[in-house]
Amino acid sequence: MPETHYHEFNQSPLTQLFLGRVSVENVGAFLFYKKGNQAQKILHHLKYYGVKEVGAFLGEIYGEQLMQDEKWKTIDLIIPIPLHKKKEKKRGYNQSEWIARGLSESMQIPYSTNMLIRTEFTETQTKKNRFHRWQNVKEVFQVTNYDALRNKHVLICDDVLTTGATLEAAIQKLTAFPFTKVSVATLATAQ
Repeated sequence: MPETHYHEFNQSPLTQLFLGRVSVENVGAFLFYKKGNQAQKILHHLKYYGVKEVGAFLGEIYGEQLMQDEKWKTIDLIIPIPLHKKKEKKRGYNQSEWIARGLSESMQIPYSTNMLIRTEFTETQTKKNRFHRWQNVKEVFQVTNYDALRNKHVLICDDVLTTGATLEAAIQKLTAFPFTKVSVATLATAQ
C-alpha cells in the first residue's frame, strides 16, 4: 500500500492546503490516491460498492499509527464529514462514519455523527476545481452543539483529501466557536 506517513511530519505537506484559510493542528492522510492504484480501488469499493467495512478496517490501522505520535494523542472527539440525509439514504451509509468507527476503536476516542450536520444537498465534487468545490460546500455544514466542543481537540475525518474544500468548510464551522482545535485525518490524499 502506498502510505504517506504524513501524520509523522511536524508540518505535513497537506497543511499547506489550509494555510491562511482555517486553523488546523495536524493534517494526515494514510495513503496516496492515484488513478489505477490500490488505494483508489479500495476506496472505490468503500464509497461506491457498499464495502463499508473496509473503512472501519483501514480506520483502525491508521488510528494505531496516529497513536504512535504524541501530537495525535490529545484528540478528544472524532467527527466524520457528514453526508446530506438524501445522499446517505441513497448510498445506504456514510463512508466517513465507517472510517470514524475504525479510528475510534483503535484510538479509544469517541466519535459523534450528530455534532456536525450537512444542511444542504450538493452535487458531487469529483469534476470540480478548488474554487467551484468551495462554492459548492461553503455553507453546507452546521454545528449542533458548540458547548460540547468547548476546549476540545476534534479530529475530523474523511475518505479522500483533494483540494481540501469540503474539510475547510467543516473546519470553519467547528472553529467558529473559540477554544476548539481541529486536526484532520483522511484515508487518502490525491497524489
